[in-house]
Formats: sequence, C-alpha cells, structure tokens
Amino acid sequence: MTLVGRARARAVETLTLDSPHNRNALSAALVGELAEALVDAGQDTGVRAVVLTHTGNTFSAGADLRDPPPPEALVGLLRQIVELPKPVVARVTGHVRAGGLGLLAACDIAAASTEATFAFTEVRIGVAPAVISLPLLPRTDPRALARYYLTGERFDAAEATRTGLLTTHADDVDTALAPILDGLRTSAPDALTETKRLLTARVLETFDRDADALTALSARLFSSPQAREGMTAFLERRDPAWVV
Repeated sequence: MTLVGRARARAVETLTLDSPHNRNALSAALVGELAEALVDAGQDTGVRAVVLTHTGNTFSAGADLRDPPPPEALVGLLRQIVELPKPVVARVTGHVRAGGLGLLAACDIAAASTEATFAFTEVRIGVAPAVISLPLLPRTDPRALARYYLTGERFDAAEATRTGLLTTHADDVDTALAPILDGLRTSAPDALTETKRLLTARVLETFDRDADALTALSARLFSSPQAREGMTAFLERRDPAWVV
C-alpha cells in the first residue's frame, strides 16, 4: 500500500500523505516512504519545488501511537525537509496535530485553508513536543509556543499565521498558493538552492546543537509511566488518570 502519492505539474512535485486509516499519522512506514520521495525529488533536475499535502480532513495527526517511528527517524525526516535543495511548500486543508506541526515548521513556506486547526497535544498524553522543536523554536513566536505547548489548546489558521507557523491562510488555499508557486517556477534553480541555504542556516544550527538531547528526551518521555497511561487513555477514548 502506497502511503505517499506523487504527482508533477510544471516542475512542481506534489507529495501527498495518504494514510486514511490513521489520519496520516507519522508511522514508521509513512516516515520512510516520505523520506524516499524527498530524496527522489531533491535529486531530480526536473523538479523546481515540492508541495507537501494530504488526503482527507487531517494533514497529520502526529506520531502513530501504534507504530511510532524512532525519534532519530523523525529528526532525519525534518532535517531532510530543511536541507532539501528545493523549496518545500506545505498545503494544508485540514487538521494538524503534534508531530504534524513539525512537518509544517520544517517546510520553507506553509499555507492553509481557514478551516484548518492546529494543536500541540503532546502534553495531554504525557510527553513533550521535543524533536519537532528543532524547526519550530527558530521559526515561531516564543510566547505563542509557550502557551500552546503547555496547554495543548487548539488554535486556528489566523493564529497560526500570526505566530509564524504558517506563511499565509485563505478560504481557498490553492488561490493563495498560485502566486507563490508561480514565483518559484520563475526563479533560477541554483539561486533558489543558495537562497534556501541562507534562510535555513539558523534552523540547521539548532539541529546540530540540540538534536541528540531532544532525541534522548523524546525517547525517555515516551517510555515513561505517564506516557503509557496517556497513550492508553487516548486509544481507549478516556481521560488519563491525572485529569482533575
């Protein structure tokens, strides 16, 4: 079963997360397939830019609790998006939760429809948004992250744009993306690569400095008693024991 669709139009490669059984959750299989598709797009001289989008009403529900990728694999995927020599544009028309927000932050440009919603739900199952902080912390408003990391509250596309998580939002996301993609198509390939390198330098410094520590933190928290209770409660559709 293919979990990542591929299509191309006018030098833009569209990679579509297509795992409806788990709302495009980041399973080990999906992460591996997406990484492979990104390698191919990055090496293909016929590709000017990559669009990352989704089927269904959820861009990504975060880590697949039944088949989670190792933290190292998720770090590798996020870094791969940041380092890809082609611009990566996220196109969102649905909900984004937890680890899915890391994908958005790793992309160079992110656009969503006004019906999209967002939440860092990690604290509600007993873990923390550790690995995904690598692209999020350098690119997103710190006061907003403090609120939404700590509370797990849901917020809308307008707030996501205000905080820097999104580049733009609109009722029709494709209308908003049209001039962006046209701009990428008219830009010289080598110039795009070098300009992206300028823009991502600080993000990659964060990966170099913090990836090992945040990978270890993620692994420790996911194996903790509170995380076991939180994930069990989530799968059983009940409140965890600590809810008051």
